[in-house]
Amino acid sequence: MDPAILRAQADRVLRDATIAELPNHYRGKVRDNYDLPDGRRVIIATDRLSAFDRILCAVPFKGQVLTQTARHWFEATRDICPNHVLDYPDPNVVIGQRLDILPVEIVVRGYLAGTTGTSILTLYKAGAREMYGIRLPDGMRDNQRLPQPVITPTSKAFDGGHDEPLTPAGILERGLVTPAQWEELTSHALALFARGQAMAAERGLILADTKYEFGTDAQGRILLADEIHTPDSSRYWKAGSFEARFEAGERPESFDKDFVRSWVAARCDPYADPIPEIPAEMILETAAVYVEAFETITGQAFEPDPAGGSVLERIRSRLSPLFNA
Repeated sequence: MDPAILRAQADRVLRDATIAELPNHYRGKVRDNYDLPDGRRVIIATDRLSAFDRILCAVPFKGQVLTQTARHWFEATRDICPNHVLDYPDPNVVIGQRLDILPVEIVVRGYLAGTTGTSILTLYKAGAREMYGIRLPDGMRDNQRLPQPVITPTSKAFDGGHDEPLTPAGILERGLVTPAQWEELTSHALALFARGQAMAAERGLILADTKYEFGTDAQGRILLADEIHTPDSSRYWKAGSFEARFEAGERPESFDKDFVRSWVAARCDPYADPIPEIPAEMILETAAVYVEAFETITGQAFEPDPAGGSVLERIRSRLSPLFNA
């Protein structure tokens, strides 16, 4: 994407997607959701950037990148697992079936990586070798490829709490899903990840890990929900430089979107202090990385939608047929 176009449209950001005419509004950290009486859910991806359990800023085009990247993958994997998508009335909007989300988040990992407290690298460096019902060998290095992809499930914190590591045995003992559901979930997740890794490799990328959310419809069928293989839900590395960086003990080259997070963390306690004003240039850099990620992952040129006086006006116009649905 031409940097001049990005700069010229920097003020076209979607910070809030409140639409009073749509019913049953639920505002998540990044997405605004509306449940229609007929069982459909309207999901609007805003440009909000969330970190440290709060909103830091809005990044131009972020919502469109996430929605359209997920669209690319939903369409490329629907032969593996059915998904919730019904329609895309706008680049930032997906209309899907309303599902009962299963209380287990399926994280698939192909490499010893991660920074959170639930990541296998964090646990491994703390001395753990058995985790998530699997055992890892001694002597592994940061970002090393695993012998085969593994599933590291976590609890799905619906109440704003923190996700916690689970084991397959624990999932079944607690009755979070049935044995048949667990078998189907793991089969779908590994197949989706294999497809994702293969397609990413064709684009010069390594899909190192990702997370999936599944839900059940009114008939009890398991469907893929939320998003798939987006820059926010997945870790992508650039394959061309991976081996050299790994041998040198360096971090893999990635779509580094954490400029804002790192800048804020260096200047305050982001969990307690007021967030300082974030430089506009840094926000534009982050937008450029999201656009680069979209174009590299999908092989498509990113095309902003200039319709409407603002992004929200454009979305309102396209969703107006639903106001009396």
